[in-house]
Amino acid sequence: MQSYYYLLLDVFSFLIPFIYSFEKKRMHFIQHWKAYFTSIAVVGIFFILWDSYFAYQNVWAFNDQYLIGFRILKLPIEEWLFFLLIPYASIFIHYSLKYFFPNIELSAKVTKWITYLLFAVGLLLTVFNYDKMYTFVCIGLFTLLMLGQIIFQWKYAQRFYLSFVIIFIPFYFVNSALTGSYSDLPVVSYDNTQNLGIRMGTIPVEDSFYCFALLYSITLLFEYLKTKKLFKSSHEN
Repeated sequence: MQSYYYLLLDVFSFLIPFIYSFEKKRMHFIQHWKAYFTSIAVVGIFFILWDSYFAYQNVWAFNDQYLIGFRILKLPIEEWLFFLLIPYASIFIHYSLKYFFPNIELSAKVTKWITYLLFAVGLLLTVFNYDKMYTFVCIGLFTLLMLGQIIFQWKYAQRFYLSFVIIFIPFYFVNSALTGSYSDLPVVSYDNTQNLGIRMGTIPVEDSFYCFALLYSITLLFEYLKTKKLFKSSHEN
């Protein structure tokens, strides 16, 4: 049973949001499945390749004790599923909050200043830690995303910044389960010479930037694809 630890973590994180996606009286979120899964797949490919490269460079490693044993590009199948199932569950939370609390969002001005602050923090951490691969790539990508937000002023940030605070709560517990909070050994171990060495519990602080970059990128692509005829649901048509 121990070898199914990571797999079960993926499945149970995804299961409830997926079941509620079919609920027709309210959100009926599954109507957007084409745009949603396309967004997850496109962004996920980039992150999977990054993930694989880090595995080959021993920036992180996976403990076979908690895996079923099948790997592709040095990544366990559970890690591949992570990039499909966890984003689905996480962004479902964002759109649930949008549906049930439509009037709660940041003003454009507050969003802009938060973005400037996040960009400045990200830039400083990236520049002064260029020699730490995990820090440089994770926070560097986050910083580029914030630069894009400054330039294009995507309106979705007004909700997503608030949603991410809520999303991070289950993400924290899932990631804690992977980094050793609830098991004898971590499922994922890190080379601490390649990160800041700052932990939130057992989670490297870089993981929060990683999570934001992954989920906000999916959200931006999803919102774009929803406007395209090919990806509109029959209900919208």
